[in-house]
Amino acid sequence: MSREFNVPPVVFPSGGNPGAAVQQRRPTAPFQPPRSANPSIPFMSFDAASAAASTSFSAPQFGNTVGIGSVFEDEPPLLEELGINTRQIWSKTVSILNPFRVKPDLHEDADLSGPFLFLLAFGLFQLLAGKLHFGIILGWVTMAALFLYVVFNMLAGRNGNLDLYRCLSLVGYCMLPMVILSAIALFLPQGGVGIFLMAGVFVIWSTRVCTRLLVELASCGDEHRGLIAYACFLVYMLFSLLVIF
Repeated sequence: MSREFNVPPVVFPSGGNPGAAVQQRRPTAPFQPPRSANPSIPFMSFDAASAAASTSFSAPQFGNTVGIGSVFEDEPPLLEELGINTRQIWSKTVSILNPFRVKPDLHEDADLSGPFLFLLAFGLFQLLAGKLHFGIILGWVTMAALFLYVVFNMLAGRNGNLDLYRCLSLVGYCMLPMVILSAIALFLPQGGVGIFLMAGVFVIWSTRVCTRLLVELASCGDEHRGLIAYACFLVYMLFSLLVIF
């Protein structure tokens, strides 16, 4: 025997639309604008043609490509930017090669490029003779320039105007006869009479040139020429001993 159950009627709040009760409102993410019936995002709208053109790889275009070559042409040579004047070094070298006609005016602008080349050549000739004297040569030249600087300024007193940089430049340039001596000594017997005579000639040559340059380029040196010549003679005699022995 079946029983009948009384089922109450179902009332929909949307006015008889059963699908409206089932629909649920989707939660929106924070900081997002509500979606409308016609979704459109204006800040992401773009032109497809312009995007394709922007993604294509193309060579960069420079506004002024003609002026680049002219800029490099106006640049000075690399040696001049480094402060190395080859013409000046050559003129000073030629003036020292003639000990009877030394031109002191060429040595008014002191530099260390020429002396460094002479010292390097001196060390290379000594190396060919089986003597490694690079450190000794550089150290002795520095001490010799300091020695002449102190001696000259003590003799000249307050009127002495010889600076250490110029003194080092003059001592280095006057090393040219020692460089020639070291080259000639490669063909002479070690410890013979010939090498002693050649060393005496080249020491006098360097002494004469260095003494005249110091006296002419620095004031109050003419009256102490003999003492300055003696100091220069001791300096270059020391370097000649490296060649002889």
